[in-house]
Amino acid sequence: MAGDYIEQLCFFGLTRQEAVIYEALLTHGEMTGYEVAKETGISRSNVYAALSALVEKGAAYLIEGDAAKYTPVEVKRFTANTIAALQEKAAYLEAHAPEKAHISEGYITVSGARNIRNKIHEMIEKTELRLYILAPGEIIRDFEDELKTLVAAKKKVVILTDNYKLEGAKIYETKPEKSQLRLITDSAYVLTGELTGGDHDTCLYSGQKNLIEVMKEALKNKIILLEDKI
Repeated sequence: MAGDYIEQLCFFGLTRQEAVIYEALLTHGEMTGYEVAKETGISRSNVYAALSALVEKGAAYLIEGDAAKYTPVEVKRFTANTIAALQEKAAYLEAHAPEKAHISEGYITVSGARNIRNKIHEMIEKTELRLYILAPGEIIRDFEDELKTLVAAKKKVVILTDNYKLEGAKIYETKPEKSQLRLITDSAYVLTGELTGGDHDTCLYSGQKNLIEVMKEALKNKIILLEDKI
């Protein structure tokens, strides 16, 4: 549990050592560098460097006195401030980005569950007319809010899945292979592969017409078979 907490803190700009010390401050409250070193087992020289970094990053305050102490900024405030700062930086980068280069329509390998999910979010967000997706219900549910947005915008949403319903979408009840994923948007882009949730997940993303036509034909044939069973 503690390891998971430390790992999540690292997503907010803290090194692992800083995250360990921040967690110690959250647990024990005000602490001197000596107390932090004793509690965490980290050398005093590294502790003081990390504490200074925590103050600089807005995760802790320095309390001046006979013996300098450090107190944590509450998690809700620290994470909110970090997100706000990142949003400002993101807006700047977007406004000052170089002119977009030509994006390849070749075959791109997307590795790792997080990157695959990010690509799915991007594809759904950019859908202009229609979306077809074949995947187990447990995967579809992770993107339900965005799919609802497409439906509300009167965009065509066709889902081939199991144990899942979405009002306004065309649902075909089937049993996809475990972790199987097939996604086509606007007859222009395709994502195919598996999504188990692990770092070794791999999907192929492409705008190549040949692959898109093959995928469309495969889904079309599957839909015909499913309609025949109704």
